[in-house]
Amino acid sequence: MKKMTLVFAALLMVTGFTVAGASSAYAAEQKIGYVDLAHIFDDYQKTKDFDKTLEGKGNAKQGERDIMVNDVKKMRDEAELLSAKAKDDKQAAIDEKIKTLQEFDRSTRDALRKERDTMVQDILKEIEVVIQNFGKSQGYSFIFNDRVLVYKGETSDLSAQVIKALNDSYTKKK
Repeated sequence: MKKMTLVFAALLMVTGFTVAGASSAYAAEQKIGYVDLAHIFDDYQKTKDFDKTLEGKGNAKQGERDIMVNDVKKMRDEAELLSAKAKDDKQAAIDEKIKTLQEFDRSTRDALRKERDTMVQDILKEIEVVIQNFGKSQGYSFIFNDRVLVYKGETSDLSAQVIKALNDSYTKKK
């Protein structure tokens, strides 16, 4: 019985060492990295170009809005000089102009937000594809988003390399 226990214990130890050796060898083969998606998104040239384009569109719409606001102000100033009956007529025109201005504000805001949301989704999909291709070409088993990590070593940060790959690809497409 004692011999059987010794043989069983020896077999258990050998199995334990084999499993431990195999799992540490498996872990050594794993290549793991992480990326800072917010940093990549902000430093991607396509994002910067899009922000400039959207800002230009916003400024153009603001110019149109300013003209409409000035028209309302001018109409109000003119109404001050009119008789009571004429003021009422002018006020109706002013109210209509204000409704038009409010509709312009709403539609412009919605259109710019929709365009921005669509472009952000497209850019994020593009970033995801580049990260996947980068991971495959560099032999990574896992690439994580840094926001889910409790600890991260700086040597595992792949953000700069992904940004370079994105910007190089974007420059070639231009």
